[in-house]
Amino acid sequence: MRLHVRGQGLPDETPIELWIVDGHISMEPVTGADTVFDSGWILPGLVDAHCHVGLGDHGEIGLDEAIAQAESQRDVGALLLRDCGAPTDTRSLDDHADLPRIIRAGRHLARPKRYQAGFAVELEDESQLAEAVAVEAQRGDGWIKLIGDWIDRKVGDLAPLWSDDVLKAAIDAAHAHGARVTAHVFSEDALPGLINAGIDCIEHGTGLTDDTIALMLEHGTALVPTLINIENFPGIADAAVRYPAYAAHMRDLYARCHRRMAAALEAGVPLYAGSDAGPMIQHGRIADEVEALKDIGMSPTAALGAACWDARRWLGRPGLDQGASADLLCYSTDPRQGPGVLNHPDLVILRGKTFRP
Repeated sequence: MRLHVRGQGLPDETPIELWIVDGHISMEPVTGADTVFDSGWILPGLVDAHCHVGLGDHGEIGLDEAIAQAESQRDVGALLLRDCGAPTDTRSLDDHADLPRIIRAGRHLARPKRYQAGFAVELEDESQLAEAVAVEAQRGDGWIKLIGDWIDRKVGDLAPLWSDDVLKAAIDAAHAHGARVTAHVFSEDALPGLINAGIDCIEHGTGLTDDTIALMLEHGTALVPTLINIENFPGIADAAVRYPAYAAHMRDLYARCHRRMAAALEAGVPLYAGSDAGPMIQHGRIADEVEALKDIGMSPTAALGAACWDARRWLGRPGLDQGASADLLCYSTDPRQGPGVLNHPDLVILRGKTFRP
């Protein structure tokens, strides 16, 4: 199949013309190509940099359900997914040419009763973390997912799961195996140990302070704030009647979230768009996360880049490059106008095959 598209690219807003041969992009004209899009906007496939294909309400799910999750992402143009922890082995989805590409982080790594039941590998002894990281590095695609903090029912509030020296050894082990590390973190206390240990990314990060923002800049740590999922904090607090300190803390983190994210953005911390799609957030909502990034001060172009060309560069995946897989989106209207446009590409091309959502 030979295809041809013509339009306007982003972020530079210059004319762009591509040919697609055997599922790959060519910048050079190709004879006999069928023009399938002519006039509009052409983007690399969107990136959901924090989602959970293969995770259900109680952990592992069947492959049919995981496929449906991935299809929901594809239909809104999310063609590259960083899966931040799932108990289901979704490797067979790579054989489906009609599904997004997935970058996996293996399973979450946590301590017993310090994360949601059925989601994580639970380590009885924290000294096992470096060994567990080595195992998950073989299961993933260059990422490891740690649970950095969670409610400790003995103290009635959020608390770190790991000591600083254990984190340093584990993150060093991940890097030795060619993997980057990210962590779920809500509160303030877990951040310094993770960042100083060399972690590559923080998920959520609602407890960021000026000091930890400075540490992130010093260490080159990225942030995926998952803003639409943080909207669940008030409901989580309301349900935590047995733990009033935790409930109050969650409400306070929610109240300060946008100010803290705006401060990180203004300081220069690299931010990327992730919806946290999974049990609490429906798959296919990356456009809503892009819109939420605008609310913390990102320009429409930068917010879209955080879920597109910039995110692809961060993850080491190509965009609209010569010889790259033809994973791209076509819009008749400027996709920076909001979810009403971004959620509805006129044409999705995945591995050179066309889809009309």
